[in-house]
Amino acid sequence: MSGDGRESAMGKVPRLRLDELLEELQVRIDQVRGTRDRLNGLLEAVMSVGRELDLPQVLRGIVEAAVVLVDAEYGALGVIGDDKKLAEFLPVGIGDELRARIGDLPSGHGILGELIRHPQTLRLSELSEHPASYGFPANHPPMHSFLGVPIRVRDDVFGNLYLTEKRGGMEFDAEDEAVLSTLAVAAGIAIENARLFENVRLRERWMAANAEITSALLSGALESEVLEGMLARSTDITGADLGVFYLVGAAGELRGSLSLGEAAEAHRGIVLPSIEGTLAEAALSEDGLVVVSDVAHDERVRVQPDRWERFGPAVAVAIGTKERLSGVLILARLRGRAPFSPLEVAALPGFAGQAALALELADRRRDAEQMSLLEDHDRIARDLHDLAIQRLFATGMTLQSAQRFVEHPQASERLTRAIDDLDATIKIIRSTIFGLREHETSGTTPKLRLRAVQAMDQAAVVLGFAPALRMEGLIDTDVPPGVADEIIAVLGEALTNVARHAEAGHAEVSIRATDGGVTVEVGDDGIGMPDGGRRSGLRNLAERAERLGGELSVSARTGGGTRLVWRVPLAPFPDGHAAEPRTGQ
Repeated sequence: MSGDGRESAMGKVPRLRLDELLEELQVRIDQVRGTRDRLNGLLEAVMSVGRELDLPQVLRGIVEAAVVLVDAEYGALGVIGDDKKLAEFLPVGIGDELRARIGDLPSGHGILGELIRHPQTLRLSELSEHPASYGFPANHPPMHSFLGVPIRVRDDVFGNLYLTEKRGGMEFDAEDEAVLSTLAVAAGIAIENARLFENVRLRERWMAANAEITSALLSGALESEVLEGMLARSTDITGADLGVFYLVGAAGELRGSLSLGEAAEAHRGIVLPSIEGTLAEAALSEDGLVVVSDVAHDERVRVQPDRWERFGPAVAVAIGTKERLSGVLILARLRGRAPFSPLEVAALPGFAGQAALALELADRRRDAEQMSLLEDHDRIARDLHDLAIQRLFATGMTLQSAQRFVEHPQASERLTRAIDDLDATIKIIRSTIFGLREHETSGTTPKLRLRAVQAMDQAAVVLGFAPALRMEGLIDTDVPPGVADEIIAVLGEALTNVARHAEAGHAEVSIRATDGGVTVEVGDDGIGMPDGGRRSGLRNLAERAERLGGELSVSARTGGGTRLVWRVPLAPFPDGHAAEPRTGQ
């Protein structure tokens, strides 16, 4: 080789080394730029997650940021429930159509459950090779590389971040793990802030609901309207699909129910002799609050469990105490939805306590109004007895004394009719006085007039409105106690039928006592009786009438609705009552 050739070869070596050094320098510069860009991306993701205060938005933002930072095709955030399973699962990268074909979201088996059981970072190059691999359901996209990181809120594991399928067919590396772990720390802080904000917001909404209920009750609004408002606010605040309020009587009986939301009709107007086998009993047995994960299959719900067939998570809270119980509030979500969180349930006992206090104050106010009304009744009764009846007696005696001076037959007959009318008027006034003074006699069964008014008050809670009541004749004196008991039973059953089946907004009740008998009429403006339809409640009413020699008729009302007429005969002087003496005799 010539000298020139050796010199040329020796000159190439430094240039090759220089090129290699320049390439290596370029690679390092690119790595630095990539690291800088990644750090900037991480910082931006942390800032973005920290700005949100709405918890669902925070969770969604965490998953979306994680997918971008580690260049993954799929990502998800799993929220761990109290049962150590996935209570929520928020996927990214899988469209709605594909998600529907896959079916139910995972609950925490396989690799997902591995992170729940062992909350430590897990990085895999091939998912299927891990011993805990559970496989994929049908229609699920293939996944190989995997990176999972737990999210801690203080010392508790809130959930896990799951990333799969790093783009380009590559594996997740240590840098991806470090970036995702940093994001998980920031996510824990953001979740805690969002929880605190949600807690404050929930308390404000519950306080506003309490104030609204208390104001409505103390302003004289109907209790049924207030309870319906309480149901509406409770379902809205907790995101429930169904709200039910069981009205519990003093003897522990279920005397009606109000409902709002999904399948509300099946839960409305329930009357049972006891709350045994219901969520109301479960709530009372667990210090006034019970949370159920699957109400449709809960062993404590033994009475009419088919009513809850479509529902899963539920919570029940007692309104009042065991000694003075007003009812039980039940909130339920459709099957497949997330259970009620401790944060959502925490404010319910306080809300129930405030509602119970408001109901008790409203009862006290009604008692005071009732006492005032009874005092007015006493005054009216005294005035009727001391003034009206005495004047009527004096007028009757004057007419009788003048009758013997009247010689014309027609005039004498008219005087006789006038005297008879005065006798009838005096009887009506005496019956009214007996009704007004009914509360004075303790230890005795109330008269029919007062019992009928009480029956209307009870029916108003179930109906959602107060039915109109009209009473005619001497119903307190001419109707025997046995027949009065039947009438009250007829009113209760007839109005319960209206509440359950009629879908009415108005109802009228009349009780008329005549010389021939007593008639009870109940009319409503509802949907009417179906053609050929006959309910067991109507058979019971008919049998009650037949036992007393009476009859029952049901017909359509003009303009819509149903008219029920229950009629039984009365003896001339029932229960040994004698006819009252004529005026002046």
